[in-house]
Amino acid sequence: MQAHEAVEWMIRAAIVAGQLVFGFAGAYALIRLLPQRRPRWTHLLPPDWQQRRMSERALRTLRLSRDQSAFAERETLLAGCGIAADAAWYMAARRVLLIVLPLALAGLLTYRVLHGTGSWLPSAVPSALFIALYGDVPWLRSVRKLRAQRITKEVFVMSNQLLYLAESSLHIHAKLFRCVPYTRTLRGDLERLLAEWYHDAEKALYRFKHRIGTDDGMSFAETIDSLRLDESAEYYELLRERIQDYKEKLELAKESRKETASYALFMLAGIPILYTFQVFIYPWVQEGQKLFDTLG
Repeated sequence: MQAHEAVEWMIRAAIVAGQLVFGFAGAYALIRLLPQRRPRWTHLLPPDWQQRRMSERALRTLRLSRDQSAFAERETLLAGCGIAADAAWYMAARRVLLIVLPLALAGLLTYRVLHGTGSWLPSAVPSALFIALYGDVPWLRSVRKLRAQRITKEVFVMSNQLLYLAESSLHIHAKLFRCVPYTRTLRGDLERLLAEWYHDAEKALYRFKHRIGTDDGMSFAETIDSLRLDESAEYYELLRERIQDYKEKLELAKESRKETASYALFMLAGIPILYTFQVFIYPWVQEGQKLFDTLG
């Protein structure tokens, strides 16, 4: 009888334990289904694929190294173009395409020669892509230069805004927050800086400076760091001097664009002149040449 009661008690204890376990599991599942508030600054964090780094083993397989001068140069150029992902992915894709594209081009040309048909357009696409990848440094520098000019313009506007708020009692964080509407290229980086500010302002400014990747952006970040430590009149005077430097750079860039546009217009203006010579003048030159030939 006692054994029967012990077994019955154990069964009841197991049932109660199962009810508790399943009850807690059900309650946890219901809580997980409740809508959760998204963190305020989550959208400013870079996606996971931008934070992944290519393994050294894969780089060695492609005969690449982060210590190579070509790798370091393109890494700097890509950072200046605003690409935050690991430069190794670009270098690996470039190395693979520089091997695959000539093979594809050779296959297309062989097919055209053997069959005697086909268009040159399929051959032109891999050729143009191969040339663009092989000589990628000039156009990467051009993209970086255009981005640097846009950043200089926005830094100039933000510096003027900070100088306007120099006499205000606002904290430098609040002053920078008021500069956000004046940005476009730097908006995401500036918002991320403001989000990370109160965790560690020094590290946030360091990351902000290296995300920008241009000289004027770095000097602006250094000025902000100085104002963070001491909002004295000397630092605002330094800010005024840098504003003048930014203004001069913007004027030089504007003059350079004018010269480029003038050169392009000059080249376009020469096209009608050449066409006029070909249509109206060149036939008379040919007739005169024939006349001299007959007289001779």
